[in-house]
Amino acid sequence: MSAQYLAYDFPLLSAFWTVLWIFLWIMWFVLLFRIVVDIFRDDSLSGWAKAGWLVFVCVLPFLGVFIYVIARGKNMGSREVAQARAQQEAFDSYIRDTAKGGDRRSGSVDDLARLSEIRARGDITDEEFRRAKELVLAGGHPSPDDLGTRRPA
Repeated sequence: MSAQYLAYDFPLLSAFWTVLWIFLWIMWFVLLFRIVVDIFRDDSLSGWAKAGWLVFVCVLPFLGVFIYVIARGKNMGSREVAQARAQQEAFDSYIRDTAKGGDRRSGSVDDLARLSEIRARGDITDEEFRRAKELVLAGGHPSPDDLGTRRPA
């Protein structure tokens, strides 16, 4: 009689199979969550279509995930890239606005300091300074025409 050895007869091979199964389960859950996020992200699907896919993926998870990947998997990557680009553009826009001086208080302080220097040189009168200061504090930028400055001839 010959003895038949199984994978679980060897402890190292048993550990390998256990790790492999855990890894496959984790991969399946990651795929499931990515599909659920993709269903909500896709603007081309109607509400009923989204509900149908969600029910299908939740009621028959293995079959639903595999059918979703076969039917709509090709565009999953493009939707994810488009969403990542939109986030990057929003972040870049925020950085540009912040770098330009999106904080109006510091810009107002700079404008008031420049106005004070112009008044100290005698280029504008006290009345013109007062009008320009009101304009700056209201959120605008004074231009030479707003100040009524006298331009040298």
